[in-house]
Amino acid sequence: MTKTIDARGLSCPQPVLMFLDAVKSADETNFTVLVDTEASKENVSRAAQSQNCQVKDVREQGDEYHLTIVKNL
Repeated sequence: MTKTIDARGLSCPQPVLMFLDAVKSADETNFTVLVDTEASKENVSRAAQSQNCQVKDVREQGDEYHLTIVKNL
């Protein structure tokens, strides 16, 4: 199961905090994070790596970024 985190329209650090909360509290190991700024994309990617997660894919769709993140077990 994949947990989707919609952080579009939010400025940093909110997308990062939403992702970190989800990683700590969710049973899921797969996450899709939706952001709409380059800074949020980079910051969420760094936060994922710091939490032993891998950013598997980053897709740009118009003005948005869809990050596929997998938590390493």
